[in-house]
Amino acid sequence: MEEVRQRVKFGPQALLLDAAREVEKISVWLREALARELRRRGLVVGLSGGIDSSVTAALAVRALGRARVFGLLMPERHSDTSTLVLSRQVAEQLGIERVEQDITGILEAVGFYDRYDAAVRQVIPEYGKDWQSKIVAADSTGRAGFNFFSIVALSPSGDTRRERLPLKAYLEIVAATNFKQRTRKMLEYYHADRLNYAVAGTPNRLEYDQGFFVKNGDGAADLKPIAHLYKTQVYQIAEYLGVPEAIRQRPPTTDTYSLAQGQDEFYFSLPYSLMDLCVYGKNQGVEASAVAAACGLTADQLRHVWADIDTKRSTTRYLQLPSLLVEAVSEIHS
Repeated sequence: MEEVRQRVKFGPQALLLDAAREVEKISVWLREALARELRRRGLVVGLSGGIDSSVTAALAVRALGRARVFGLLMPERHSDTSTLVLSRQVAEQLGIERVEQDITGILEAVGFYDRYDAAVRQVIPEYGKDWQSKIVAADSTGRAGFNFFSIVALSPSGDTRRERLPLKAYLEIVAATNFKQRTRKMLEYYHADRLNYAVAGTPNRLEYDQGFFVKNGDGAADLKPIAHLYKTQVYQIAEYLGVPEAIRQRPPTTDTYSLAQGQDEFYFSLPYSLMDLCVYGKNQGVEASAVAAACGLTADQLRHVWADIDTKRSTTRYLQLPSLLVEAVSEIHS
């Protein structure tokens, strides 16, 4: 088997799947999970206007029917204007019931905006409410070691500042922005409780594997139907299910900061299509030279990317863990 794998040129074709077969498999799994394990009537999906939530909602409709899927749109002050437009578009196309709730007021009540601004002012003292900003990570393909982050800020006059973040400021910024994910999840579970539905999570395999989610925020869900799919494969499913082209063409974004921010700026070493190949190649034991060639990387660059993958798996493991107990309290019996 290893000899056959090495004879076949490694590349994007390794991630091609039979979309029809995969959709049917997930649909059967969703119906069985709801009926046998969760015992809930339907699914709540938080819609962000992105590819993952759109595909998750479309899969839910395919499995359960539109009457048993509820969409929740939760913009806030920093959200990109296209987020709400695209979320509405996919909800309307799917024909599902939806509720729109602006969470700005909730975030103001917990002090998110003030906390965020205060953290940024640790490195940019003049930063205020009329500024915009985002966090960006250093390029991890050219060096080994720990990642470091910088804040990029745009002043009201149009001047751009970039400052490296000390650990304290970085942690406070991330802790503050995590209010957004946890607020949205709180509302998802409110609607799930009142409808007797379960909450569907939307992480793809790349996000799930690398810990790109907030614990008890977007990482919380009763089931995660696309967590086994690489991001490239999610796009394949999206095309098969007819997800609107505007969503399929939209670059992956965190939609967390007031400045537009791609996922590869903030967290991943490379664009998702190359990260998929790097993770898949590593998981499948493909020769490093073949993976590097497929991604257009040098041997050193790939080594740094693979090291970063291992580091993220290790440092974010706690995100996957349930609450720890001194000893077992009870066992669940079917």
